[in-house]
Amino acid sequence: MSQRGEWGFSFPVRLKMIDFARVQKELQECSKDVEESGIKVSPKSDNLALLIGSIPGPIGTPYEGGTFQIDITLPDGYPFEPPKMQFATKVWHPNVSSQSGAICLDILKDQWSPALTLKTALVSVQALLSAPQPDDPQDAVVAKQYLQDHHTFVGTARYWTETFAKASSLGVEEKVQKLVEMGFPEDQVKSTLEAVGGDENLALEKLCSG
Repeated sequence: MSQRGEWGFSFPVRLKMIDFARVQKELQECSKDVEESGIKVSPKSDNLALLIGSIPGPIGTPYEGGTFQIDITLPDGYPFEPPKMQFATKVWHPNVSSQSGAICLDILKDQWSPALTLKTALVSVQALLSAPQPDDPQDAVVAKQYLQDHHTFVGTARYWTETFAKASSLGVEEKVQKLVEMGFPEDQVKSTLEAVGGDENLALEKLCSG
């Protein structure tokens, strides 16, 4: 493809294209140590520009035990432009939109470098779960709760992990149903479960103590 310049000369138009050979290599590298890191990246379909990433919730955080899916879209300029990432799994975190899953992280913006990879980006997202930055929030409501009512933040984050990020997420509905059958109002059951991070026994204690 070419364009004609001011003097009639023809010159090629450089089209930005994803380096698919590099993407395939990255996918292979990532699959080598899945057992160790727990981090996965795979194509959504035949289109290598649309990927799905998966990270385990960091140990010692409200996200522990959860598996979080992340939608990845590669721009035409990848790897010279950062991948677009957003959580497909709902997560309660100051730097992630509780509505859209958008992530506020510098290496997905102006701090990206072609030397980085999809895996290093996902490792950085995982590290963000461990170390929230409430002073630079993506979700102002969550950030305010994190700073002003940290106990409730932890309980809510745990509850969202139990509800949305675990294979046994149906268990939350079963817990609600069981407690409702004991005679407690459903709204009260849900709010109590959320406050105790999904722990059924603690919820029962709180409900019984009124």
